[in-house]
Amino acid sequence: MKKVYMDNAAAMPLLPEAKDAMLPFLGEAFGNPSSLHEWGDKARDAIEEARASVASLIGADAEEIYFTSGGTESNNFAVKGMALAQQAKGKHIIVSAIEHFSVLNSAATLCKWGFEVTEVPVDKYGAVNPEDVKKAIREDTVLVSIMHANGEIGTIQPIKEIAAITRKMKIPFHTDAVATAGTIPVNVNELEVDALSLAANSFYGPKGSGALWVRKGIRIMPLLDGGIQEGGRRGGTENVAGIVGMGKAAEVAAAQMRDRIKHLIPLRDRLITELPAKIGHVIVTGHLQSRLPGHASFCVEFIEGEAMLMLLNSKGIAVSSGSACTSKALKASHVLLALGLDHAIAQGSALFTMGMDTTNEDIDYVLETMPSLVTRLRQMSPLYDKFIKAGKGG
Repeated sequence: MKKVYMDNAAAMPLLPEAKDAMLPFLGEAFGNPSSLHEWGDKARDAIEEARASVASLIGADAEEIYFTSGGTESNNFAVKGMALAQQAKGKHIIVSAIEHFSVLNSAATLCKWGFEVTEVPVDKYGAVNPEDVKKAIREDTVLVSIMHANGEIGTIQPIKEIAAITRKMKIPFHTDAVATAGTIPVNVNELEVDALSLAANSFYGPKGSGALWVRKGIRIMPLLDGGIQEGGRRGGTENVAGIVGMGKAAEVAAAQMRDRIKHLIPLRDRLITELPAKIGHVIVTGHLQSRLPGHASFCVEFIEGEAMLMLLNSKGIAVSSGSACTSKALKASHVLLALGLDHAIAQGSALFTMGMDTTNEDIDYVLETMPSLVTRLRQMSPLYDKFIKAGKGG
């Protein structure tokens, strides 16, 4: 049976160059970076080299990079740390309705600590209107956090336009760039944001490694109290192997980004165009043009997404339904509901995320396999039966 992996948003294979770079630090180069001897020197030097590579990927200065355990910690660090550091000025923050749960739940925690949160809406494509952000700003607003792109629907946000507003109002602006950093060009100075989250596993680096970039001069409180690591802003002995792997993956991503994008966009566009034509009653979610290069997402009407995923898996095709953090929740995605889709339609979501190993033959196999599986599921669907009896099918 043919095997087709199209769940790269959830997990990417580790880049061989990253694995090779990591191996010494899982063996003989075991020193603690804080130690004042040659074993510590080697680990510390490796971390600083990785810091420079990650900084270069996003156009930042190395001393502005703080390594974390991944995108979720980076988002928690940014949202809680920046808000708490500014609380003497006010306790109001702004997020979008489609943020990752690591941002939304951090905001919810801040509410328990006396903050107020405004969620700005998105349009039917999942895009934030910068004017909505402007209207939501109050005198006591101390943080805006809007993601660079949504990993579930692929829509890229107008971050630079939002930043022009926050900069004029002198409000710190954080963006969750986990879906974009290492995938499309990201430059913190061009975006004009004040903090940016990224994760290694989004560009073929190791899972459990991430970073938060914080612009020089921006106040932030540590999320993890401990020692002096990461400039005193993130305590705990560093995950040296993971950081080294992230640095190497960042270096390769910067060198290969143009070729990766050139490879992915035609595959994405084939799937977005041809799958709805073959099946019918399929909604493409997210923006068609302002979209991540290897990302195709749909809602297939009249069926449950989980059942569709299991049948696709039985045919050797790996995809997801919603984000990796919600795919086992058996409930409609908050992102899809924010687009204005009703609960029943949102339940039938399917997310195809392609990588450098994806081929046209893989797309062919999906297009050949999926229609019969959808037909099978719809034959068991009371919603589809009602739809047909109402004379709306065809």
